[in-house]
Amino acid sequence: MIPWLAHANEFPPLERALGEPNGLLCAGGDLLPPRLLAAYRAGIFPWYAAGEPILWWSPDPRMVLVPHEFRIARSLRRTLRRGAYEVRLDSNFAAVITACATTPRKGQPGTWITAEMQAAYRRMHELGYAHSVEVWVRQALVGGVYGLSIGKMFYGESMFSLLTDASKIALAHLARYLATRGYGLIDCQMKTAHLASLGAREIPRGEFIGRLHQLTAGADDNAHWPVAGASGPWY
Repeated sequence: MIPWLAHANEFPPLERALGEPNGLLCAGGDLLPPRLLAAYRAGIFPWYAAGEPILWWSPDPRMVLVPHEFRIARSLRRTLRRGAYEVRLDSNFAAVITACATTPRKGQPGTWITAEMQAAYRRMHELGYAHSVEVWVRQALVGGVYGLSIGKMFYGESMFSLLTDASKIALAHLARYLATRGYGLIDCQMKTAHLASLGAREIPRGEFIGRLHQLTAGADDNAHWPVAGASGPWY
């Protein structure tokens, strides 16, 4: 059995998270900004399917990507250098999260990005915490990634691709953007072969929490990124 959250934005100790399924910590609560911020600052994130209560997770180990360790294959480097696309920051966050929720994924019958989740993260975007990196070709959105930024920590949530390598382009630009601004980690949550091929790796949860606290210490409520709009190819 896992605890059920009360109204207070307090979560159980991470040591109480289950080993199977890995990281399941508690259930219930809401997706209002104070609770989401408390969760992410503690190394916890929501992940659940439609019809389920809100489930909160903190897996051990944790998949992370150090921004300057992003691995670029030769084919992707050629694509980045050609620059036959436009990358924008936060120009249409709502379209990115909608695309992440609706784009079919191999081996997945549905999505965990419910309407409730979309509304919650759109609100976080309005408050300056949630951000999108978008890939556009001839004014069409073809790929992107979104997540949350607190201090010098970025929490990746989801990405989508309608053209070959479009999500990789978005992630490459995100990694470069974060590296040049002193961000220390991108939280990738769970291990996937795709993320591992791009340079992400697993670290123990205790190490992750220690780095998380360092990177978010002193972060104030104004988490807006300093720039928005279009950016050219960087590689």
